[in-house]
Amino acid sequence: MQILLANAKIMRNVDSPNPISTPEWQSVANALATEMSTLSVEDLAKQLDCSKALAAENWLRYQQFHDAKKLPALMAYHGQAYKHLRAQTLSAEALEFAQQHLWITCFLYGLLRPLDGIVPYRMEHCVKLETTHNLPVNRFWKDLLTDALIESVKADDGILLHLSTEEYEHLFDWNRVGQEVKVIQPLFYVRRDGKLKMQAVWAKSCRGAMVRYVLENKLLFPDEIAGFEYEGFRFDPTIGDETHPIFVRDDD
Repeated sequence: MQILLANAKIMRNVDSPNPISTPEWQSVANALATEMSTLSVEDLAKQLDCSKALAAENWLRYQQFHDAKKLPALMAYHGQAYKHLRAQTLSAEALEFAQQHLWITCFLYGLLRPLDGIVPYRMEHCVKLETTHNLPVNRFWKDLLTDALIESVKADDGILLHLSTEEYEHLFDWNRVGQEVKVIQPLFYVRRDGKLKMQAVWAKSCRGAMVRYVLENKLLFPDEIAGFEYEGFRFDPTIGDETHPIFVRDDD
C-alpha cells in the first residue's frame, strides 16, 4: 500500500539527525526555482497570489534556494496535518517504512519521499513560467508524475491510500490513477445535531494522525485503518463504502 499526503505551505527550519535522500525530480525543482529567483517581488506576489510581505520572504528563499540547508520533507512541513503527524517523534523503523510507502505531493518538487531533502519555498498550482511551457505548474507536472505514481503503486500491491487533497489530484491524470490502481480515500466528519459535516481543520489533523498510525503500525492493508481512532474520531462501518471509509466524531 502506497500513501499520498499533501505538503504544507507552512515550513520550518529545525535540526534533524535523519539521513537525507535526493528528490526524484530535483533537477526539475532546480529549474523552476531558478526561474522563480529571476522574478521581482511584485511578480512573485501575483504569481503566488499572496501579499508583498510574503512575496518578499519567498523572493529571498528563491535567491538562496541552491545554497540553503536541506531538511527531510516530512520534518520541514509544519501545517495542520504535520503537527498531528509529529514526524520528529517517529521511530527509525517507522521512518524507514515511510520512505518505502509514503509520497508527499508538492507543486515545486512534484512527488517527495519523506526523507528527501528540501529547502523552504512557496509554490502555487497556478504559477506559469517558461520552464512550465507557460502552463500552470500543476498541469506541467501531470505528464511527469502520472506514470510514476501508478507504477509505484502497482509495484507495491496496487492500492493507494489517498490522504492528500483534491487540489493535488491535478498533478496527475486522476482518471487514469483511479482506473489503474485501487484508491482508498478516508473521509472525516463531525456529527452534530444528527448531521454530518466535514470541518477542514479536523480533516487535516486526522489525515496527519492517520499517516502516523499507518507508519507506526506498519500497516499494509487498507482494512487495517479501521482501527484508527483520534480525538474522538472512529470508523463508522454503517456509512461510507470500501473506497471511502468514514470516520466520525460525535459532538452531539
